[in-house]
Amino acid sequence: MNKRSKRYKNGVNQIEKREYAVTEAVQLLKKVATAKFDETIEMAVRLGVDPRHADQVVRGTVSLPHGLGKEIRVLVITKGDKIQDALDAGADHAGHQDYLNKIKDGWLEFDVLVASPDVMKDLGALGRVLGPRGLMPNPKSGTVTMDIGPTVKEIKAGKIDFRVDKYGIIHTGVGKASFEEKKLQENIKSLMQTILRLKPSSSKGAYLKSIYLSSTMGPGIKLITNPLEYQD
Repeated sequence: MNKRSKRYKNGVNQIEKREYAVTEAVQLLKKVATAKFDETIEMAVRLGVDPRHADQVVRGTVSLPHGLGKEIRVLVITKGDKIQDALDAGADHAGHQDYLNKIKDGWLEFDVLVASPDVMKDLGALGRVLGPRGLMPNPKSGTVTMDIGPTVKEIKAGKIDFRVDKYGIIHTGVGKASFEEKKLQENIKSLMQTILRLKPSSSKGAYLKSIYLSSTMGPGIKLITNPLEYQD
């Protein structure tokens, strides 16, 4: 059985067993995020959906107003002039067959893969490599597009893709522990507003089951599930 560190236990002791408003949760989070590196701030949102049904799979994108606080490595698979468009927009890598070959050989040094529609048939052969890692481009997340340049710029500026897992939970980062409190609050609210807008019409009962906020090495803080908490 893994033993919790003294630092972790000290954090747990500061958290009450109740739901916190976003403002007080962020304040408390910054107090308990005491690791020796800039921890990622993560959210786990459990929804009242059944992902086994296609019409209840919650998936979307959101442009966090203050980004994630880290450099997002973008690879673009495309052809012709679009390759230069991608590089001009800030893509870390862009090309076609050379990068398909590199991925096939095990190269995965990127965080987001953007592709133009005309190359998706080529990427299909790499589904077993990209799919389980959440790297396969998808029109619903905006990563299959002919608007390569604008898409790359949005991703670099903090646009993230999220999807509910098989347990009905969305896991995603919303910033860094070094962020100012207001910036974290605004990122959290932007994410939650998007999740609320994506509520499936077939979802019955409570949509927001539970919401937890945590740092990479810290304990979870339970947030209020009332949708009104996340309105501006």
